[in-house]
Amino acid sequence: MDKKKFSFVNIVFYVIFGVVTGVLWAYASPIPLIPGAVHFRIFAFFVPAAGFLFGPWAGFFTGYIGTMVWSLLGGYFIPLHSPLADGITVGLSGFFPAWVMLRGGKTLEDITANKLPFIWKSLVWSVLFGILMIFSTSLSLSYFTDLDYWFCVIWIGIADVVPIALCPFVVVWLAPKIKKLHTIMPYR
Repeated sequence: MDKKKFSFVNIVFYVIFGVVTGVLWAYASPIPLIPGAVHFRIFAFFVPAAGFLFGPWAGFFTGYIGTMVWSLLGGYFIPLHSPLADGITVGLSGFFPAWVMLRGGKTLEDITANKLPFIWKSLVWSVLFGILMIFSTSLSLSYFTDLDYWFCVIWIGIADVVPIALCPFVVVWLAPKIKKLHTIMPYR
């Protein structure tokens, strides 16, 4: 494990990204789909976008911390489900798309050089891992509540996958702007 990815500055950024995501999910996503359990996460694209823009670990911690902050602020916290299933799977939905596309020493600049192929590939990976997150989170949610598994799959799918489809467009728009900032948070 590269210690540089877990430097003090990076950890501060991970926490900031996660808290901002959680606050936006709690207060700027006002449409409850399953009251007390699921709401439409308008900003669900933040999780994989953080992974692409700042590296897979940024995506993971944005998703995990965002889930914890959102569930606590919004009253959606379900013991065991939120910290174990929901937090980890949402985090992995930010980690794996970036890890797949950035492996082999590729940089964000490399993968966004050709915008259209990047948009399609990142859309496929983001939605694929978003769907895997939905199935596993739904399993946990149905186990810890009285909700039906397929009911959870449908509503969590609507809540998360629809906004995740915005991720590639956000990344293509933000990547050149972040490069100009000479960010202090390298992901390689």
